[in-house]
Amino acid sequence: MKKLIYTFAFFATLFFSCEKALDEPAQGVVSGDDLNTPENIDKMVIAAYSALGNDHYTSPYSSMWPYGSVRGGDTYKGGDGPGDLSEFHLFETFSLNRPDNGLIDQLWFRLYVGIGRANDALRRVDAISASDYPNKVQRQGELRFLRGHFYFLLKILFKYVPFIDENTPKANYPTISNRALSNDALWTKIADDFRAAATALPVDQADKGRVNRNTAKAYLAKVLLYQAYTQSESNGVSSIDASKLNEVNTLCDEIIASGKFSLSADFANNFLAASDNGPESVFAIQYSKDDGTPKGRLDYGHALNYPMNQEYGCCGFNVPSHDLINAFKTGADGLPLFSTYNNTDAAASLDFQSSSFDPRLDHTVAKPGAPFKYKPTFVFQRSWSRAPAIYDAFASMKEAVLPDDASFQKVPPFIGSSKNWEIIRYSDVLLWKGEALIELARPLEAVPLINQVRNRANLSRGQLKNAAGNPTSNYNVQLYQPGVNCNWTQDFARQALRFERRLEFATEGYHFFDLVRWGIAAQTINAYFTVEKSRVAHLSDARFTAGRDEYFPIPLNQINFSSGVYKQNNGW
Repeated sequence: MKKLIYTFAFFATLFFSCEKALDEPAQGVVSGDDLNTPENIDKMVIAAYSALGNDHYTSPYSSMWPYGSVRGGDTYKGGDGPGDLSEFHLFETFSLNRPDNGLIDQLWFRLYVGIGRANDALRRVDAISASDYPNKVQRQGELRFLRGHFYFLLKILFKYVPFIDENTPKANYPTISNRALSNDALWTKIADDFRAAATALPVDQADKGRVNRNTAKAYLAKVLLYQAYTQSESNGVSSIDASKLNEVNTLCDEIIASGKFSLSADFANNFLAASDNGPESVFAIQYSKDDGTPKGRLDYGHALNYPMNQEYGCCGFNVPSHDLINAFKTGADGLPLFSTYNNTDAAASLDFQSSSFDPRLDHTVAKPGAPFKYKPTFVFQRSWSRAPAIYDAFASMKEAVLPDDASFQKVPPFIGSSKNWEIIRYSDVLLWKGEALIELARPLEAVPLINQVRNRANLSRGQLKNAAGNPTSNYNVQLYQPGVNCNWTQDFARQALRFERRLEFATEGYHFFDLVRWGIAAQTINAYFTVEKSRVAHLSDARFTAGRDEYFPIPLNQINFSSGVYKQNNGW
């Protein structure tokens, strides 16, 4: 009987304790209605902003390096071999990728978390009066910009995705197909978010991290440029929409005429924490350190991309390819070697004096024997490479900071920093306008735009010196002079523009998406594999399948979760 009494007493205590707890508000929890105050709505907007940099090194999206640089041939995956983050190896080789790749599913999920935050905050902003919330219209613009950004990333990664906005009842989510909108209609939905943002946003914002009118116009121009290249179901480019190109041109003109932006005097400034939010920054993710949190709000999207020397320690990913390094060669005339740059391999010989090079090489690629990140006494060594027998001994530098930089933070065994990461630079705007003009059959008007970017590259030599004060490589960059050093036809102009984009944004995660937009991904990537397979064994199984590999498959988990409402992409 004693045992029974004790047992009853225990359950009685548990029951009454729980009953008492249920009568008290839970600690650390707020109801949805409690968030609908101006102060809390502002916090929800900030939470939506924070999603910009809330990625993880296994599925980064602040930087698109695994999807745009590795798949585009700018870089090798890197790390400790094909088995280290093997999902990225499947990205790199294409032929081995599958719809059940877990990191594709994780990427999809994380991007929709960002959309969910923007939609939740938008519902709250929409419901409050402007008299109670004077920033209502401005915050609506910010949130639509943020949502547009996440949808843009999903669009270039997966092509067909379900579009859900703040007005979609949650009960309807399971019924919305990723094919509810056509390819063109989905682009228009994304463009509409940036149009609304451009109307609602002010020209200037007191907080540097908040988007403004010109930022929205720039992103709208980017979306329209992608949409202008009409794609077939098999991902080929079937036509180019001149009306959209004309709008791209107009938007870029407005941004240029605003006087708010200019090219940084030195290319290096775009990749140094001390120069964050400089004149070239149109849209950047803002990171922080020593902000009251244990490790700060750091750039984890690049946490794997530092060398393996003592000062860093991990992990050797995003290794520049031989093809990319050779692409920086210039001829005796100081112009790129469009078709012959890869005939000899400067990356294999480590001879950067016999040929001449664009200075952007040494802003982008860490080479054995050359200073790392502009510090003459901090010289990159082959021993700093994690797997030189597999991926050779180079490193990507744009995302890195020096170990004595104020923004540097070790998060053992990984590396973080509070340096901004640029999503749109002013050089983007110039080259978007140039691209639009060329495709509108106005190639001569693109010459000064491309030359502005080349001239800045030519002048960006001041920090590219070794301890003896000598240039790191033999530099020679000249401007295009139609009728003097080139025959500036539309075809030549198109080649010059496309090559310029590769050099300017190398390793930043853009290249693959440019190739898909232009409809030349299959021919470019397979030509890259043909040569690069003779240099690195890890690409032995690599093959790009046209009509399939331009986009990731819709993650199998997502198709299963949707009970078949989502349809798989072409070829998968």
